[in-house]
Amino acid sequence: MTDTAAIDAAVRLRASGLRVTDSRRAVVDALGERPHASADELYEIVARSLPGTSLQSVYNALGDFVDAGLARRIEPAGRPGLFELRVDDNHHHLICRSCGAVADVDCVVGHAPCLTPSDTHGFAVDTAEVTFWGLCGACAASGSPTEPAQQEGRA
Repeated sequence: MTDTAAIDAAVRLRASGLRVTDSRRAVVDALGERPHASADELYEIVARSLPGTSLQSVYNALGDFVDAGLARRIEPAGRPGLFELRVDDNHHHLICRSCGAVADVDCVVGHAPCLTPSDTHGFAVDTAEVTFWGLCGACAASGSPTEPAQQEGRA
């Protein structure tokens, strides 16, 4: 971790109203390195720089980040939850059915929500979540099957 990354992580944590700890800094840095990662994937990255950390501390940090608005959790059907630092912009996601690659897609209208339901049933709608499923370019070119990746950590 560079000094600049450590400062950036500390600034992000403080700006979100969270206490700065080595574990939280490491999780922020891991999310910067690997957006759309599961908690297990992030734990593997964090454990390289903080060998004494636990998977539970990564889960705790991620929960705190989501609650504070520092991170976003996306939950693709049939896959572990994924986390990212890109928040506050109502973007959507493309997910490869074969390898599990995830890519961000900006909202076509550019503001939240970019979709309007035909009937709100009295809800005050502020966000629309859209997930596009298909094959990434590499999987489509290789003729990969469209079955979802079964291994955790591939999403």
